[in-house]
Amino acid sequence: MSANDFAHLHLHTQYSFLDGAIRLKDLVKKTSELKMSSVAVTDHGNMFGAIDFYQQAKAGGIKPILGMEAYVTSVIGDVKHTDHVRENFHLVLLAENNVGYDNLKKLSSKAFINGKYYFPRLDKHLLAEHKEGIIALTACLGGEVGKRTAKGENDKAREVIRTFKGLFGPKNFFLEVQPNGIPKQNVVNAQLAQFAQDEGVSLVATNDCHYVTRDQHEAQNILMAIRQQLPWGDPKLHKHETDAFYIRSGQEMW
Repeated sequence: MSANDFAHLHLHTQYSFLDGAIRLKDLVKKTSELKMSSVAVTDHGNMFGAIDFYQQAKAGGIKPILGMEAYVTSVIGDVKHTDHVRENFHLVLLAENNVGYDNLKKLSSKAFINGKYYFPRLDKHLLAEHKEGIIALTACLGGEVGKRTAKGENDKAREVIRTFKGLFGPKNFFLEVQPNGIPKQNVVNAQLAQFAQDEGVSLVATNDCHYVTRDQHEAQNILMAIRQQLPWGDPKLHKHETDAFYIRSGQEMW
């Protein structure tokens, strides 16, 4: 394994509405420039761009990996908007094969039809029903493992890891480390490395890409401000703390 083998497996395009500044034509161009043979698209809670991405990637000689960053809730059963629980955790889901792609379509549809409450949500029972052919990554600090680890709730984080490992299988579940320079992320990365050893789960490095080049960082934050309907400079505004969420080269990731 070397830098030349790297592929981005956590990436948001224009279809992560107002939370992704990567146009698909620019994604294919940049991936080609970096001599990457494949790339994944994991838009927030939806697969609206799947066909567009597949066609443009294939035309550009890039292997498309279809996926999404799902919103997973601890609410059990057919979650309706009437449950009034806004809690959700991020989880990256990738199609390993055609069966996985079919299951992702079902999960995305059911999240909107049965689980929509501010976000299109899934629960772990629904994931268990449609797990075949899917590879799962623990996502960013918004993932359940990341959130619990950041809070120092390591025992609870281990429980979540064991649940997902049992659900997807040890070969289809990965702990996701990210080199974004956020102090909290650095702490989580170190703990995830320990979890990986203790729990027999592999690590995967991603960059949670939201824009093509580093200098588009401010544009991304402006998009996020529009999505949140908050003025620039509002202390409640959630934005990226660093300018690291761009399409890094394999060498940079290495």
